[in-house]
Amino acid sequence: MLRSRKERRVMLSIFAAGALTACGNTEENADNEAAAETENEAPGTEIDGGDGDNELTFSQINWAENIAVTNMWKVILEDRGYDVTLNLLEMGFTMEALESGELDANLEIWLPVQDANYLEQYEDTVHFSEETWFDSAKVGLVVPEFMEDINSIEDLNENRDLFDGEIVGFDPGAGTMEVTEELIDDYDLDFILQPSSEPAMMDEVRRAVENEEPIVVPLWSPHWAFSSFDLKFLEDPQNVYGGTEKIHHATREDFADDHPEVSQWFKNWKMNDEQIGSLINEVESTEDPLEGARNWVEDNQDLIDEWVTE
Repeated sequence: MLRSRKERRVMLSIFAAGALTACGNTEENADNEAAAETENEAPGTEIDGGDGDNELTFSQINWAENIAVTNMWKVILEDRGYDVTLNLLEMGFTMEALESGELDANLEIWLPVQDANYLEQYEDTVHFSEETWFDSAKVGLVVPEFMEDINSIEDLNENRDLFDGEIVGFDPGAGTMEVTEELIDDYDLDFILQPSSEPAMMDEVRRAVENEEPIVVPLWSPHWAFSSFDLKFLEDPQNVYGGTEKIHHATREDFADDHPEVSQWFKNWKMNDEQIGSLINEVESTEDPLEGARNWVEDNQDLIDEWVTE
């Protein structure tokens, strides 16, 4: 029997409490903890890392594309003699750790809208790259394609009962979650935003699509969900989510001085839809994300060579 939305809301709250210590990364098994097996730490604990010249510490956020690119760079850099530690952190702790110097890099900053609050708060103490590695990202509220009468955010209030007045969200503290809270106010939506984790949210999407049940979630592209389910972005007449987003990286302030070679490689890094899509699919298809990333790197050495100039 299908769970009621109230029952699922309780389960999502439980997922939210554990979202940052259990990292899921596969479409088939949303609570798979494989991505957490790369020396990750929960927020608030001491961050794993090292002080050697070739030791690097990156944050990993529990999002499909972030798991993919952090493991990709771990493979690329360790093939070149670096020792890379990935620490599982939510976005707020990531920025604090970059500011304090406990982390070397965060590989995913969405601008100009989604992570604008972090840029404003930390621009004097963290280095935000001008360079971007993905230039055609999109964020918005998403519903299944079969919901033919709901095509705009402005359609939500008159269909509130279909959704039980709930937008199913993901990690609390994520920039998109904060923008979604602003959107609820701007559109005067009679909805609440229910935090959980990305794997928990996607599990809800899968269940809803398979059973043709209503659901609305904040989602982004690139994401494997769009190749797995028939989903559509709702129109955003007020442009709260912004138009095209670009994905940057951020490092601690002195990173370029300490690691000029790696800093330049990050600046050279560029991916298109097909490339990031194939990377995510490869990582999602293996139990160990590092193994999936390694397979992808081996198959894309010409592209890697464009970024990593010896």
